[in-house]
Amino acid sequence: MIFSRPEFLLVNISSYMRGTRNHYRIIKTINQLQNILAIDNDMTCKMSDLARRNNALNLNTNTVNGRTADIAITTRGSDFYFAISAVMALSAFIFIGLAMRKHRRDRIFHYITAAIVFVAAIAYFTMGSNLGFTPIAVEYARSDPRASGVYREVFYVRYIDWFITTPLLLLDLLLTAGMPWPTILWDILVDWIMIVTGLVGALVPSVYKWGYFTFGCAALVYIIYQLVWEARRHAIPLGDDIRKCFLYCGSLTALLWIVYPIAWGVCEGGNIIAPDSEAVFYGVLDFLAKPIFGALLIWGHRNIDPARLGLSIRDYDDDPSVSGHMHGVHEKQRAAGAASNCHTDGHRGGHINGSSGTDTAGYSNGVTTGFQDGAGTGGNADRPIVDAPSSHINGATTNGPTHTPNVVV
Repeated sequence: MIFSRPEFLLVNISSYMRGTRNHYRIIKTINQLQNILAIDNDMTCKMSDLARRNNALNLNTNTVNGRTADIAITTRGSDFYFAISAVMALSAFIFIGLAMRKHRRDRIFHYITAAIVFVAAIAYFTMGSNLGFTPIAVEYARSDPRASGVYREVFYVRYIDWFITTPLLLLDLLLTAGMPWPTILWDILVDWIMIVTGLVGALVPSVYKWGYFTFGCAALVYIIYQLVWEARRHAIPLGDDIRKCFLYCGSLTALLWIVYPIAWGVCEGGNIIAPDSEAVFYGVLDFLAKPIFGALLIWGHRNIDPARLGLSIRDYDDDPSVSGHMHGVHEKQRAAGAASNCHTDGHRGGHINGSSGTDTAGYSNGVTTGFQDGAGTGGNADRPIVDAPSSHINGATTNGPTHTPNVVV
C-alpha cells in the first residue's frame, strides 16, 4: 500500500489549501493521488488472487516418507519456481523455432540448447509443485525463523536436472571449441562426478557432507581448467568468430559455475538462508546459465558452419551417394525393361520371318532377323530348328565363300 490512511491525508491537504489561488491545482493533484491509490489497491487485490490460485502447497504437503520438512518453501517460493519454469519453456520453443530456420545439418546446437532449457522447465515445474524433494535433518540449527527447524526440504529433482543439462552445456561449449571426442567424454564423466557428489552431500545430515562437497569442488576446478585453458586454446585457430563465440559463452559458464558451490553451502549445506531465498538464488543462476547462455551461443553460431568444427553431419535427402544410388536403380529398371522388349521383338521377328518363306531365302531371312534383332540388341532369340553357322547372313559369310545352306523341305 502507498499510504496507510490516505483519506486523512487528503482531507488535511484540502483544508489547508482551501481559499488559495492554487485550489484548482490542489484538487487536480488530489484526484491524481486518488487514482494512484485505486490502481495500487487493484494491483494488490490481483496479486492476492494470483497467490490464492497457487494451491500447490495445499495439494502437495511437506510430508514425505513419514517426515515433515518444517524448513520449506512458501507460496512465494512456489510462484518463483513456476515463473522460472515458464521462462525455460518459452526459451525452449524459441530455440526450436530458430532451429526450423536452419538446414537440418546445422541444427545440432539449437537442439542441444533447446533440450537444456526444456529439461530445466520440467524440473522447475516439479519444484514449484512442491514435489521432487525429501526432508533431510539439518546439521546446523538456525535461530532465524525462516530457516529454523529440524528437517530441511532438499530438492533432489534439481540434481537430476543438472545431471542431464550440465553435460549438454559442456557439449555445446566443447563442440564449439572443436575438442576431440575422448576429451569431451572424459569432461562429461568428471561433470557427473561433480553433480553426484553434490547430491550425496545434500542428502547426508552429518558433517561428512563436506567431504562430498570437497570432491565436487575438485571436479569443478578441473572443468573450469578445461574451459579456461584447454578448450580456449583449441578454439583460437578455428577462426575469429568461433573464438569469440566460445570466449563469451565459456567465460559466462565458468563464472556462473564458480558461484554454485557458494549457493550449495548456504542452502543445502549450511542451512543459512530460507528455502524461498534458495529458490531465488538457484533460479537466477540457472536463468543466466541456461536461457541467457543458450541465446548467446545460438547468436554466436549464426554464421558458423558445423563442418568447420569437424561436425560433418549427413542429411539423407542431400546425400549425393544416396541420390546417385536411387538414380542408378531407376536406370537399371529402365534398362531391364528395354532388354525385355528387345527379347520379345527378336523372338517374334525370327519366327515370323522364318516361317514366311519355304525356300532358302525365307529361312535365311528368319535366321538373320532372329540373330540381328535378338542377339544383336541384347535379347535371346530362339535358335532355328536346323543349325546354321552364325556367320551366315542371308546366305553370305564375311570370312568365306558365299553358299546356300542345305535345307530339307
